[in-house]
Amino acid sequence: MPPTNAHEATETTAETTTAFLITKEYRRFEEFCNACRRDRYIGVCYGMPGVGKTLSARYYTRWDVLKDTDPFAFNTPVPPEIAECRTLFYTPDVTNSPRQIKDHLETGKVLLRGVAGRAERDRDTRASSPGFHATCELIIVDEADRLKMPSLEQLRDMYDREHFGLVLVGMPGLEKRLARYPQLYSRIGFAHTFRPLSNAEMLFVLEHHWKKIGSTLHPDDFTDQEAVATVIRVTAGNFRLLQRLFSQIERILKLNDLKTITKEVVETARDCLVIGTN
Repeated sequence: MPPTNAHEATETTAETTTAFLITKEYRRFEEFCNACRRDRYIGVCYGMPGVGKTLSARYYTRWDVLKDTDPFAFNTPVPPEIAECRTLFYTPDVTNSPRQIKDHLETGKVLLRGVAGRAERDRDTRASSPGFHATCELIIVDEADRLKMPSLEQLRDMYDREHFGLVLVGMPGLEKRLARYPQLYSRIGFAHTFRPLSNAEMLFVLEHHWKKIGSTLHPDDFTDQEAVATVIRVTAGNFRLLQRLFSQIERILKLNDLKTITKEVVETARDCLVIGTN
């Protein structure tokens, strides 16, 4: 499970060198997923593009480590961060079908069963590899807006038969669209709105970005204060836009041999981006 200590706020995934930052919004998402997993409910999570839904879901499931793990490599220890993993992350194709979804999730079951079996062997127990009910407690479906009625019905049928928790992640309006399918909608127990970063969370995230360039953010310093205010104004708490903005900021600092992030640097970086409206 994700770290509970507030000081353990970063973790580098296998796929990227960018640290995942544990924000208050992530904690809210984590609690939501835990409730769906514990009570075996269907939950709906929605939010605007770029607020961190997918990144949070991948981190919650430790998917960047899990997806590349060989479920049958019994002579190799299971990475500790996935030894207790009981959740699948799944993104349906744009053109999907009930059969495709079932096949992909069956493959995911094999992965979880194999990892659970390997973890048992690592603990030197003689218990047989647990079945699906013991190893898959939650499935998080990203981009759920792509699912048409037949695919949603396939998920509902699997949910009824196999009794796992299910989280559908998508854009605002997803919950209203699902209301058109009474058999599925009547099973929804939780809804969660994934919000943009608050100003306090932004300051927390920006402190890490300042550290990344070898500097320290001083909120009481006018230059830093001005730069922070500009970043907040430009990104409006959008996590993806913040990441893109700082990629440009780092490039500009390097090209101009600068060491300090200023309002002018942030505005120059902003001018390098194509920023759409939500």
